[in-house]
Amino acid sequence: MSLRPLSLLLLAGVAACAGTREAAEAAPYDLVIRNGIVYDGTGASPQQVDLAIRGDRVAAWLPPGSPVVAAREVDANGEAVAPGFINVLSWAVESLIADGRGMSDIKQGVTLEIFGEGWSMGPYNAAMKADAVAQQGDIRYPVAWTTLGGYLDHLVDKGVSPNVASFVGATTVRIHVLGEDDVDPDPAQLARMQDLVREAMGEGALGVGASLIYPPATFAETPELTALAQAAAESGGGYVAHMRSEADHFLEALDETIGIGRATGTHAEVYHLKAAGEQNWPKMTEAIARIDAARAEGVDVAADMYAYTAGATGLTAGLPPWVQAGGQDAMIERLRDPAIRERVAAEMRDPDAGWENIRLLAGSDDRVLLIGFNSEALKPLTGRSLAEVARQRGTSPEETVMDLIVEDGSRVGAAYFLMSEANVELGLSQPWVSLGSDAEASAPEGVFLKSSTHPRAYGNFARFLGHYVRDRKLMPLEQAVYRLTGLPAANWKLRDRGCLAVGCHADVVVFDPETIADTATFEAPMQYAVGVRHVFVNGEQVLRDGEHTGAMPGQVVRGPGWTGRSAGNAAP
Repeated sequence: MSLRPLSLLLLAGVAACAGTREAAEAAPYDLVIRNGIVYDGTGASPQQVDLAIRGDRVAAWLPPGSPVVAAREVDANGEAVAPGFINVLSWAVESLIADGRGMSDIKQGVTLEIFGEGWSMGPYNAAMKADAVAQQGDIRYPVAWTTLGGYLDHLVDKGVSPNVASFVGATTVRIHVLGEDDVDPDPAQLARMQDLVREAMGEGALGVGASLIYPPATFAETPELTALAQAAAESGGGYVAHMRSEADHFLEALDETIGIGRATGTHAEVYHLKAAGEQNWPKMTEAIARIDAARAEGVDVAADMYAYTAGATGLTAGLPPWVQAGGQDAMIERLRDPAIRERVAAEMRDPDAGWENIRLLAGSDDRVLLIGFNSEALKPLTGRSLAEVARQRGTSPEETVMDLIVEDGSRVGAAYFLMSEANVELGLSQPWVSLGSDAEASAPEGVFLKSSTHPRAYGNFARFLGHYVRDRKLMPLEQAVYRLTGLPAANWKLRDRGCLAVGCHADVVVFDPETIADTATFEAPMQYAVGVRHVFVNGEQVLRDGEHTGAMPGQVVRGPGWTGRSAGNAAP
């Protein structure tokens, strides 16, 4: 690790605020973090400086030991001081309602949760609000909002430790206008969908998020997605997609995502970049080459990943899309019909059925782990493999999948072992890859003990910094910090976030690069990461010596199209 001399500080981006620096230093500070090695989020070499904070902003970088007045001082003990980490793919939308602390992420240094992979918590119409209540699992709550902006405000009004932001879901917009059937929008309907995107952008959405392997998003064709992305691009928003294939048609799906970025001129991103299924592992190299080529042409395309070889979704990812058309109730009704079940089972066994069968891509039902049930009667099956449960029940794996979905009245959460370790390392090594957990932010207590989870919920960021950066040496620490901070902030136009220059929001993590590590496993996933000592959100300490302070200073982080006012909870 090389340290830049303090004389180069102002050349590293702080100079922009030099005109007010002397005045800022003249007044007392609320906090000074001393004796740390500061990584500023740009990827530049770290600095041995003291970091001064006033209110919710970074106020100054000071020579070590400067005799300044501060209400509080925190000793970093020679550890890394960095911008708070940005989780670009968070599913903490309900877990933060249940517990605003966001413990599993806060204890890894995450200070911003970004939601909206396909589905977002608005805009809702009356029917969607009713469904949002009816389909709740262990976490029960009134849906007191209608718009996406209203939901984000609701979280902050309730109290959350991390900051929150969201994309508007392409799936949510589609359901709002078209319902859940396999239909295409007419021009008037497509225009209404675009208007919903524009409204969400005005409320602060970062762009449009799509999740194209899941019905009804599966039914959306490229022109529809391009039109929604274009509506977001009008005010600076981007497009991010869980692509319609991560397996047999991985490269074709990637071309679609790149094409949407090229057509709209906006930032386009691949959610959780992966080549799923052993037969598809060689495609990862070609996918990276295609992204590099597009970037060389000037297309603003990138990706995010989680640091594991297993993904997690529902057992419904092993069902054909047609049986899921019309929504969950319609699907369950079909799965009760013996004739339909026979057809579904045949397609579930067919690797050439023409849809992305996540279960078959795992290669074995022993590699499908059941992690999430709503039914108390089925919760004892948590942590068992699909193969084990099928043997116990004396039914085929296909029948078992259908039975479990019907009995639980849900998609049934499952982990699928799909990727190679070599490809995980290859992907994480790319300079345009940021990090997202694709998971909730929970705690090993209370309502969260009613179901299991993927270890990425508790270890994704710590595993990246510990295993892949420190142990595997995929990149220098300053580059790794950039990937968790400055890179996603630039991609999604997050003003004054992901940085530690003077004037940046004081979202700060103090961690030990030598000890940071994940401890969560698939057998025991609810185990906190270690190595993060202090976390500050908007200048307020939420983690002190590894323990939560109870503070809830999280704010809504708005996107580039925000009109400067909250959308509230207006009628649909």
